[in-house]
Amino acid sequence: MKIALLGYGKMGKTIEQIALDRGHEIVIKASIEQPDYDITTADVAIDFSIPDAAVGNISNCLNNNVPVVSGTTGWLQDYDKMTALCEEKKGAFIYASNFSLGVNIFFELNKTLAKMMSALDQYNISMEEVHHTQKLDEPSGTAISLANDIISEHATYNQWALNEAEGTAIPIVAKRIPEVPGTHVVTYDSPVDSITIEHKAHNRQGFALGAVIAAEWLVGKTGVYSMKDVLNIG
Repeated sequence: MKIALLGYGKMGKTIEQIALDRGHEIVIKASIEQPDYDITTADVAIDFSIPDAAVGNISNCLNNNVPVVSGTTGWLQDYDKMTALCEEKKGAFIYASNFSLGVNIFFELNKTLAKMMSALDQYNISMEEVHHTQKLDEPSGTAISLANDIISEHATYNQWALNEAEGTAIPIVAKRIPEVPGTHVVTYDSPVDSITIEHKAHNRQGFALGAVIAAEWLVGKTGVYSMKDVLNIG
């Protein structure tokens, strides 16, 4: 499989090594410093770029009938436009805020817990996410996904807010620390006890492997998919 890497930072380099180990070929390594490339030379593209570049990268792929997997966060105000373009062009597209198998299981656990806790209004919900200092968006896309899943299942909360919140908003505290792959914590706190679930990544390998697996799965398909489809969970 010929892969275009759209974004060649730390994650792009990790994806490259895993893809090569799995027998694939990297035909494009695009970065801000190398903006010119012919996307049609690739069988599939994996986008881990920056928020300002994501929409252009995804559009270029879909307009040229190249399946695209995107893990870039911070651009989701245009997500509906990209899914509409995918459907118009009869393309193939997967976006995930996190490609890790463990995180996607954590997503399902989070939704189940939120549903169980929905009627227990003595518990206040809060979240914390910790990432490396190079991460540009706050809160993380994974944290937003977790919060939105809680909102979909919980009777009390209807929004999230960064750092501090009152009333019906879930507060998400975002911390940036050097060389931290990613940690997400969801806490239910009451006067008598607390319930906490946590996912802590030890390195980037899990994210990168999931992205390559998603790309392998997407080739030959048409439509808009998620990691639930790839992993057949949920």
